[in-house]
Amino acid sequence: MFSSITTIRVRYGETDQMGYLYYGNYGLYYEVGRAEAIRELGFTYRELEEQGVIMPVAELNVKYLRPAFYDDLITVKTTLREMPKSSKIQFHSELYNERNELLNVGVTTLVFIDVKTKQKAGLPEELKKRLAPFFQETSH
Repeated sequence: MFSSITTIRVRYGETDQMGYLYYGNYGLYYEVGRAEAIRELGFTYRELEEQGVIMPVAELNVKYLRPAFYDDLITVKTTLREMPKSSKIQFHSELYNERNELLNVGVTTLVFIDVKTKQKAGLPEELKKRLAPFFQETSH
């Protein structure tokens, strides 16, 4: 399993009239978490694109538990629970406030796509290599 943690402060323009973080912005926070998780592996989305692979979102599931508010410091925990085995990769996201209360959970499924053919591609070898140490099987 691979996990990464990053923080984001809720900006005024991201809130709705009720003062809550607008529901549509949670996906943006997930994206920041994913990008930073990949960066933590010593890799970037840009490098994937330069290798001819893009990762569009195929599915997004969100569960809102508590609201986030303007100026809250949000901790975004992004987890890969399993090594991708096909053209899909699934990120689990958890958002916490400064009191460590769980605010929101989500699952984002992305698909590896070859830029030239626009067809599904497998897990890029460089990303596989960087993820491998986190998914080594242990014998009991």
